[in-house]
Amino acid sequence: MSLPNLPVEFTDRMRRILGEEYGAFEKSYEEARKYGLRVNTKKISPEEFERIAPFHLSRIPWIPGGYYYQEEDAPGRHPLYHAGLYYLQEPSAMTPASILKACPGDKVLDLCAAPGGKATALGAGLLGQGLLVANDISASRAKALLKNVEVFGIPNSYITNAAPARLQERFPEFFDKILVDAPCSGEGMFRKDQDVIRAWYPGKPEECAKTQRDIILRAADMLRPGGYLLYSTCTFAPVENEEVIRYLLEQQPELELQEIPFREGFSPGLNGLEKCVRLWPHRISGEGHFLALLRKKEKAEEGFFHGTCEAREEAWQPREERKLGKNRAAGKKRGGEGQRRALEGFLSEVRWNWESDRLEIRNGQVYYISGLLPKGGGIPFLRNGLYLGEVKKERFEPSQSFAMALRKEEYPAVLDFTWQDGRIIRYLRGETIEISPGESSRESGWQLVCVNGYPLGWGKLVNGLLKNKYHAGWRMKQSTGQGIDNGKD
Repeated sequence: MSLPNLPVEFTDRMRRILGEEYGAFEKSYEEARKYGLRVNTKKISPEEFERIAPFHLSRIPWIPGGYYYQEEDAPGRHPLYHAGLYYLQEPSAMTPASILKACPGDKVLDLCAAPGGKATALGAGLLGQGLLVANDISASRAKALLKNVEVFGIPNSYITNAAPARLQERFPEFFDKILVDAPCSGEGMFRKDQDVIRAWYPGKPEECAKTQRDIILRAADMLRPGGYLLYSTCTFAPVENEEVIRYLLEQQPELELQEIPFREGFSPGLNGLEKCVRLWPHRISGEGHFLALLRKKEKAEEGFFHGTCEAREEAWQPREERKLGKNRAAGKKRGGEGQRRALEGFLSEVRWNWESDRLEIRNGQVYYISGLLPKGGGIPFLRNGLYLGEVKKERFEPSQSFAMALRKEEYPAVLDFTWQDGRIIRYLRGETIEISPGESSRESGWQLVCVNGYPLGWGKLVNGLLKNKYHAGWRMKQSTGQGIDNGKD
């Protein structure tokens, strides 16, 4: 790999920062980029993933559940990807969510979340408890964010498309943990993407820093006392990194910079802020990144954490079956009697511990909404909670997102194929497939279609043929790069 045409202003600054290490830094640009994936630990353990995945995997040393893979593996085209078992992500970009680490019960905000790499990691850590607010100011990017959150099977999310100022008004001192992966000049992506080099100009870091200073101040106002804020970028410019943190500490003295446990390849921050962490491409097998962890002071009588993440994960139990009561599907806006009967009939077979006041029917659309959001409106959003499906003429049709949030054992009628079974690819393409007698416990009606025990979507079995209900917008095309690693996230 040849050395890219790096801007002179950039290389001059990097020589000043790195000194005698600059030669190794420049030489790293001749190396091939590293490809990474992160396991969805809400659905599968890293050990089980290693057992079933047919890829050339090696562990990323500083990321639990993170792996390098080889480009020829093409994991974005594999059925296990469509089951939401992993996310394709640049290895260094996995670090912020790994350091912040969402725990079951946390209220978490990913302020600049699209396309969803860090949001899905945070959401997986919640194990279905607490709240994930994932926001992006771009409407088109927010749609990609929504899909990735749904593929990962995260039911307790609120996907918003708002400016930070509007969220600040709605959520004062609300969140336990906030991630700000700020828009930046992208210098850490120069090796990976030549287009980022072409888009760079000498004044860009300072322009980005102005936006970053505004965003991080608003984020700090949404952090509750005792809460943690993680600021990150994929750039090297100190004005976008240490100087943004210095500005925040000056403006918000109730915030304190925290030590980040050092892992293999981590380097301290610059300019007197050694508690920050820098990831240099000549020291790790990944691209450039910057991280700073901050905590908001709390009064002595205030208690933030109730046990460690590990203790809360251990206390978490899988959902237990509970039948729906008479009025469980009424929700905030009641549907007709026939709608309620159809919904309750389907949900009564799903082995979830339903909370009746969270079920809502709006114009035939059924949602399982979050019970943790503060009252008030005015925030544009794409999804509040989990979209369960639609009631049509007194019959209920479950949604793709509902299937992705389930476990195999939570629905009584399952068609489970191995990824080697050719019918799986045909299913993902939207085709009707033949089913042999005995492959499902139920010979007709709705079926939860799985690959190696992990849900992919729905189908309706009639006379040995499975009518395909896989989401039309998610279907695999004949020759596609679906799932290929998307940018710095």
